[in-house]
Amino acid sequence: MPGKRKIIIIGSAYPLRGGLTAYNERLARAYMQRGDDVTIYTFSLQYPGFLFPGKTQYSTDPAPADMNIKVKINSINPLNWFSVGREIKRMNPDLVIIKFWIPFMAPCLGTIAKIIRRNRFTKVVSIIDNIIPHEKRPGDRLLGNYWVKSVDGFITMSNTVLDDLATFDKRKPKLFCAHPLYDNFGAIIDKTTAKKQLNLDNNTNYLLFFGFIRDYKGLDLLLEAMNFQVLKELPVKLIVAGEFYTDSKPYFEIIEKYNLRDRLIMVNDFIPDSDVAKYFCACDVVVQPYKNATQSGVSQIAYHFNKPIITTKVGGLAEVIPDKVVGYVVQPKAEEISNAIVKFFNLNKEDEFVKNVQTEKAKYSWEKLLESIEQVISSIK
Repeated sequence: MPGKRKIIIIGSAYPLRGGLTAYNERLARAYMQRGDDVTIYTFSLQYPGFLFPGKTQYSTDPAPADMNIKVKINSINPLNWFSVGREIKRMNPDLVIIKFWIPFMAPCLGTIAKIIRRNRFTKVVSIIDNIIPHEKRPGDRLLGNYWVKSVDGFITMSNTVLDDLATFDKRKPKLFCAHPLYDNFGAIIDKTTAKKQLNLDNNTNYLLFFGFIRDYKGLDLLLEAMNFQVLKELPVKLIVAGEFYTDSKPYFEIIEKYNLRDRLIMVNDFIPDSDVAKYFCACDVVVQPYKNATQSGVSQIAYHFNKPIITTKVGGLAEVIPDKVVGYVVQPKAEEISNAIVKFFNLNKEDEFVKNVQTEKAKYSWEKLLESIEQVISSIK
């Protein structure tokens, strides 16, 4: 293990909210636990209002008291990029880690990274969610190329992204390391207590769809699955816990078409960190009916709370969810999703899958991610 170092993480953090923030702050704590000096540089402006699909970008939770967070980066102001880049360059950090998730951020983050590297000391490693986005736009590949040229090495969280990255660069060091557990949303509480806290019926079984709702996540497939007769016959309801980041109208049209309202619990707001445990602990199984994906932080929250998962065979999801071990992996079709849910309950698979989750999740430690980053650093020329 290297000695105490100065490490800077660039990306979303408090007062911003969401999965990127949770990831970066948890990564910072992993390094802090090693004794490193960690600072996060986050955005004063992450997205212009017209590009942000949700209600607000900002958290209502209190600021983390244990973290040094500098709110400085403006994603659309080039003068700011040069200023921040020069500031971090002068600090001479040993390591800068930048999460990359969308081509829009390539000019901002790439310019900052290039300036930092001019000190010929700091190593810049990118943790890449996607190099090819789920929702494609003109110019994505051009921006991806700019990003790849801006940093020294890469960590991807799925082999799918690792393969995509190889189409941009074959020289720089790159490693796959699966998304670590999200273990920062509180302790496990028993199912009865969680249901009571959410005012849910203790005699009903619950499915959970969790997180921002975007079209590629396949909520429409899950809603259609709820209409199959075999599933209608079970005492099962679906909790949809997450804010719409797309037009909600087509989803509610499906709900009305199949008369599903009485079988749904719709909580279409951002779920604060303090409430996440309640939703996961109240459900019997988490369902991820994605149409395409690379990896998902929701899977790692489910693992933390010892929850089985039903997911689809797309992207890197099946890499971390062994079929018939911790859940079911099916094709992204409504009928297959419905059949998997019915099988889960009719075969009483919950106890078996929960036990297997407790074994499987041991693979996904933050320490393993830190070790992978060190491997990349050691290969940088």
